[in-house]
Amino acid sequence: MFEKKSTLQTPPRPARAQRRGIARRQAILDAAEALLGEQGYEAATLRGIGERAGIPVASVYHYFSHRHQVGAELLRRHAGALDARLAAALADERPCTLPDVVDTVIDSLLDYFRSHPGCVSLWFKRHLAPVSAQVRAFDGVQAERVWRLLVARDLIPADLPLLVVQLAFDVGNQLFNAAFRHSPEGDDTTIREARRIVIAYMETHIAERRAGRN
Repeated sequence: MFEKKSTLQTPPRPARAQRRGIARRQAILDAAEALLGEQGYEAATLRGIGERAGIPVASVYHYFSHRHQVGAELLRRHAGALDARLAAALADERPCTLPDVVDTVIDSLLDYFRSHPGCVSLWFKRHLAPVSAQVRAFDGVQAERVWRLLVARDLIPADLPLLVVQLAFDVGNQLFNAAFRHSPEGDDTTIREARRIVIAYMETHIAERRAGRN
């Protein structure tokens, strides 16, 4: 008689090792996120991250050779979440004036930053090339999304240069940076001024463009 073979097979070791590696990488990222939110960027060294995650620093180096790589990975996650949030907010047809659209963008970013202090610790580190490149790329995508929406809803002239909206995002970023320097929650007065400045800047260009047609 032949022996019956068990239908339950032990998962191959590479699969178990892969799952373990994914879990360890996630633990590193979670520890980094917590450190960034609680103590800021300077505390999020690879050694500090390893201690927070309960992982030997040598193992941390196996996944990330520099803390900038950890920051870049976290920033990618935050950028993806922010992109989805902005897309959903702008898909709503209620933003029906230029100030409405500006408020929708600012409110979406502000709410996210306030609930993710670790993201704030990374987002405004413009002297770090990987961070600066990611934030610029994010702003470029969002500026084009907003420009297309404003044109589609006839809130700006179709020939208003995309550069105007891109510069509005640049200005907004600088003011957000100032707001979160003044307060961990984002200084309300500075945010209010950000709304005013961005709206006034865009309205000036719109008025000039329309006046030029007359």
